[in-house]
Amino acid sequence: MLSLLIKRPMLLLLVALLSTHTYSQQITQPRTPSPAATVSQTIGISTVSVSYSRPAVNGREIWGALVPYGWNKQGFGNNNEAPWRAGANENSVITLSHDALVEGKKIPAGSYGLFFVINKDNTGEVILSKDYRSWGSFWYDAAHDALRAPIQLRTIPLTERLTYEFDNLTKTSGELELNWEKKQFPVKIEFAVDDIVVANAMEELKGPIGFTWQGYTSAAQYALQNKVHTDDAMKWIDQAVAQNKNFNTLRVKSGLLEQTGKKAEADQLMKEAVGMANEAELNTYGYQLLGNGQQDKAIEVFILNTQRHPKSANTWDSLGEAYAIKGDKKNAIVNFKKSLSMNPPDNVRANSEKYLKQLGAL
Repeated sequence: MLSLLIKRPMLLLLVALLSTHTYSQQITQPRTPSPAATVSQTIGISTVSVSYSRPAVNGREIWGALVPYGWNKQGFGNNNEAPWRAGANENSVITLSHDALVEGKKIPAGSYGLFFVINKDNTGEVILSKDYRSWGSFWYDAAHDALRAPIQLRTIPLTERLTYEFDNLTKTSGELELNWEKKQFPVKIEFAVDDIVVANAMEELKGPIGFTWQGYTSAAQYALQNKVHTDDAMKWIDQAVAQNKNFNTLRVKSGLLEQTGKKAEADQLMKEAVGMANEAELNTYGYQLLGNGQQDKAIEVFILNTQRHPKSANTWDSLGEAYAIKGDKKNAIVNFKKSLSMNPPDNVRANSEKYLKQLGAL
């Protein structure tokens, strides 16, 4: 008699819920038809994760049939016009470790029910709901939406089993994509990475790394490289210099001074830093200058390194490389051959021989 009184969708839901309740009294068993999955992506130091269930196409008509177009009443629960659950079983849940922009709209860190709408014309919507512990869309309530934004669906090759993945990654953003059948639902997610890193650094510096010069130097170095929070960076590097005045701390402070227009002070401090540098530090600094296009200055640093460490084959190899990059073939060959004459380590030998072959000298 019960089946005569209950609509089929509601009956199926009750069966599923009763089955779940029954299994909760027994061992955990696999969900064969729509297995559970979790995918995550780090953007900057933030993470986005999605927990969902993965139904298969299994020869069925999906769009406009299994997944109706537009908003639909479920015939159970709140019986409101509702979006698609974007998976199977419980809500698909997206979790943001930090505040983010989702399709350009500010969303606080936390977990949200993830829903989509698909229309006949390949337009759609993404919905984030503060209700993320529900089953399907049966208790969906638009009043609890944290986000509703339009998206444009894409056509893709057949994807048999519903899959979430991340693509089009940059330093500050990524695209979450739901792929199923021949449709893709893209959602852009962005983080204020530099601000998040600096805020995190401020907290970390209150802990054990705040007792080390390396901690303050790394925080200041990040700010220098990304040209952010210069005032904070200067305070950090001053603390680092006070703890340990060395090549690394002075180099970072010199960079910050130059970034703020104090070039004379920066040059004087860098001169002091170079006077303290060991072989590896000078070599790294020389390559940094090369990377910045300052070839002549890099050559000066590499020459200084050969003068301080004349028995190191690596210093001559690095000087040869700087000349080769500048286009000074004659001096490059001289220094690579000098490196090879000193029975260098295998990696140094391989680099010198590679360049000499390129220069037609081997």
